[in-house]
Amino acid sequence: MSTAPRPALKSLPVTPAGPRAAAQAPSGTAVGEPKGAARKGVPSVLRPDPHQGDGRYPIAWLCISAPRGAVPTATSKCLCGRDRSAVGYTKVLALIEDHTAHHDVCPLRTNQEGRQAA
Repeated sequence: MSTAPRPALKSLPVTPAGPRAAAQAPSGTAVGEPKGAARKGVPSVLRPDPHQGDGRYPIAWLCISAPRGAVPTATSKCLCGRDRSAVGYTKVLALIEDHTAHHDVCPLRTNQEGRQAA
């Protein structure tokens, strides 16, 4: 049996000596591009932003945990720096009342300009 002739090995092409212009891509429409998309527009762009706020934001939080058959706990936190907690039924009720009363005396909730004008 005779062996098959070996194919010639590929050689690297000669690198050109000077710069040359890049080949231009063919100009055509992309596959799957909707016809008339630019004419119709996107309707959601014309609507106002649904996530705009009305200027209100939370200042104080009251978190109460009262699982059935367990001791209730509560925490009251405010951006003014107030941070209180209570454990037990009567102390949690007192903290709820204290948290509600804090709304009237919190320096972040009271309008200082309105008090001076009155």
